Amino acid sequence: MAGLTGTWEAALKGEFSKEYYRKLFLFIKEQYGKTAVYPESDEIFTAFHLTPLDQVKVVILGQDPYHNAGQAHGLCFSVKPQVEIPPSLVNIYQELHDDLGCQIPNHGYLTSWAEQGVLMLNTVLTVQAHKPMSHRNVGWEEFTDAAIAAVNRQDRPVVFLLWGKPAQEKTKMLDNPKHLVLKAPHPSPLSAYRGFFGCRHFSQANQFLQENGVEPVNWQIENL
Repeated sequence: MAGLTGTWEAALKGEFSKEYYRKLFLFIKEQYGKTAVYPESDEIFTAFHLTPLDQVKVVILGQDPYHNAGQAHGLCFSVKPQVEIPPSLVNIYQELHDDLGCQIPNHGYLTSWAEQGVLMLNTVLTVQAHKPMSHRNVGWEEFTDAAIAAVNRQDRPVVFLLWGKPAQEKTKMLDNPKHLVLKAPHPSPLSAYRGFFGCRHFSQANQFLQENGVEPVNWQIENL
């Protein structure tokens, strides 16, 4: 499990000495040793490595990683190149097209968003193969809550995009008046038609950033 560095390490180093994290670390180490777990162990903290705390502009919260081989790489909703675009991301791309006119790309690799300051964080960072939510309630939620709280404390404007009920449960943590919190149903095929389509979160996020003197996000994912 590759460690944190820089601003994230400074913000979260207190978590590593807590009892819950000790148990979490031992559990995850055991899991990787005896079964297939995603993402790869050196990709667990990809979201933190690609988006330093002091550069976060937008937060997108997911639930847990994709649970099929070759998909997850540490960013919520994103898959590795050459992997079929998952249904929820298909719907995200459709909303981007309708909202901002973005062309729909031929892949689902979203690292360019992360590199621009979009923290793409699952609330659970690992999963056993083919068993969604199998690493729920083993400690990850406490760790990612600490990360969300660290972003909430930032003394500058940040946009939180909360899609679906699990993400929206974090609203109570977001009490910094400098931030913008936007809510919509989850983009999965089961719920996207209940209000994700037409939410215009991407244009609203960029408008808020621009109004506060922050460079907007280029949401266009280029073809590979």
